[in-house]
Amino acid sequence: MKKFIAAALATTALAAPVYADGHEITEFRIGVLGGENAQDRLNSYACLQEYASEALGVETKIFAPADYNGVIQGLLGGTLDMAWLGASSYAATYLQNPEAVEPVLVKVNLDGSIGYHSIGFARVDSGIDSIDAMEGKVFGFGDPNSTSGYLIPSIEIPQYKDGITMESGDYFGEVKFTGGHEQTIIAVANGDIDGGVTWAAGLNDNWEDGYDSGALRKAVDAGLVDMNDLVQIWQSAVIPEGPVVLRKSLPADVKATMTELVDNLYENDPECSYGVFSGDGLGAQPVTHDTYISIVEARKAKIGG
Repeated sequence: MKKFIAAALATTALAAPVYADGHEITEFRIGVLGGENAQDRLNSYACLQEYASEALGVETKIFAPADYNGVIQGLLGGTLDMAWLGASSYAATYLQNPEAVEPVLVKVNLDGSIGYHSIGFARVDSGIDSIDAMEGKVFGFGDPNSTSGYLIPSIEIPQYKDGITMESGDYFGEVKFTGGHEQTIIAVANGDIDGGVTWAAGLNDNWEDGYDSGALRKAVDAGLVDMNDLVQIWQSAVIPEGPVVLRKSLPADVKATMTELVDNLYENDPECSYGVFSGDGLGAQPVTHDTYISIVEARKAKIGG
């Protein structure tokens, strides 16, 4: 079935290395942000890898760096051609080089929205049920380049009430980075930290499933956590889903082919779309830089780049 779909997707593409704008590509390289272990990320993107190879007529490679910055630097340095970035990671890339990448698509949730939330959570048996109860406790972020795992909660949680900062020992007993969303979820579930933040989209009343999509849903799917052991203690305002980006200097027909492939992925292979976009959704729709102006400004103010 997948080979048939891949062949169908390739009907409008060239069957050999793509020539355009005076140059060719001999391979296509997709970067996958951190958030879960590398092998799971590679497995989730294996179907897209196969489709891209068929559609472009060149070998497609998937890279899963240890942290978000590995993908950012790959896009900036031209060693990666495509990635699904978080909004803050896109902002970081844009602030370092506005001409490096262009956003082309954004994930659409089951309710038709293109937003998600940063979710604060703790263990049920910890007695922690709010940010108030986190005073003096160990609070975990994911990656410093994560939107929901750092940027937005680092701005919004201190607005919850006077006296809250993100400095260890001020309000929280310790503030630490775990390395990624999956690491935060496991650390809270194991009691290694008292509370943390991660991301979830399409917020319906399905907490037990880890919501419709996001890091909690992926952790439930992987059997890493039982949501009945966890409790939500905080929720951010809506954050725009991060963009699928392509390196601007790619040949125009390569960009058109990959944009069309990912845009139609949900309709052609919902299972593949589920893996690529971390859970249930309605696929993707076009997006531009304008959607991320507020995140670019927030990152510039908070981090500087």
